[in-house]
Amino acid sequence: MIIEPKKRDVALVVDDSPETLRLLTDALDGAGMTVMVALDGASAMRIVDQITPDIVLLDAVMPGMDGFETCRRLKRDAGLDHVPIIFMTGLAETEHIVRGLEAGGVDYVTKPIAVEEMLARIRVHLANARLTQSARAALDVSGRYLLAVNGAGKIMWATPQAQKLLSDSLAADGDDDLVLPEPIPQWLDEARKGKAGAKAAAMPTRHGNELLRLQYMGKLGANEFLLRLAKDSGAETPVEFSSELGLTTREGEVLSWLSKGKTNRDIAQILGLSPRTVDKHLEQIYSKLGVENRTAAAAIAVNAKHRKG
Repeated sequence: MIIEPKKRDVALVVDDSPETLRLLTDALDGAGMTVMVALDGASAMRIVDQITPDIVLLDAVMPGMDGFETCRRLKRDAGLDHVPIIFMTGLAETEHIVRGLEAGGVDYVTKPIAVEEMLARIRVHLANARLTQSARAALDVSGRYLLAVNGAGKIMWATPQAQKLLSDSLAADGDDDLVLPEPIPQWLDEARKGKAGAKAAAMPTRHGNELLRLQYMGKLGANEFLLRLAKDSGAETPVEFSSELGLTTREGEVLSWLSKGKTNRDIAQILGLSPRTVDKHLEQIYSKLGVENRTAAAAIAVNAKHRKG
């Protein structure tokens, strides 16, 4: 059996100091990494057009385009959004550290660089990046309508299903960075603080009375929050409707959309479920209502709504 050699991680080092470049190149090469070198931000941009690094070590203060602007431009590239960027800086003031993190960096080290500390941080961030990529790949395959945003409501990543729903529903404003409109960022702030009633929110779209429903799922990172997305017409299913028919709230929602002529696939997309889950809900609904098909179930739902009306 032929065992393939382990793939070497690729590090991009961006610094205008020959001494720093020499120090890091020797250390990273000794740690089994392939090293690419750029003397300024513009050179770094040209390199990543050809090769995607696994990690970037970026000097904060450089002539021309500084490290903060270089980081922002790197992060605009969808192919680099998962690549961790560690700032190297002699600027230890809090405002500079915050500026680097806000630009998209995951960490910073101060100069002069302690090589062992730098290598330890690199190992941690490479491992975290791999875990994140694996989790996102699993979410993509599962077909869930999930996205992550930062505290300001800027979308950091989304599964393909959620991305399509967002692009179909939200008006484009010409900005590459899609930010959820007000009052969603305010709602997100309340949801992450655990305030009662802030678990879900509705967001208007460009399609008239159609809404997107957002559900807060939890915190992923220091400034990364997971949301679930679903399509909604804005018409809530009354709790009484479900309880009167002996259904759970979710079953009541499925039946309500069924009575409006929606297919199983439509209902799955609207509620952010898998088609298989919708099928299972319908099986329970038919059993509880004592019917054998969707037509009979829809008729019962329509009659129940008329009685409520």
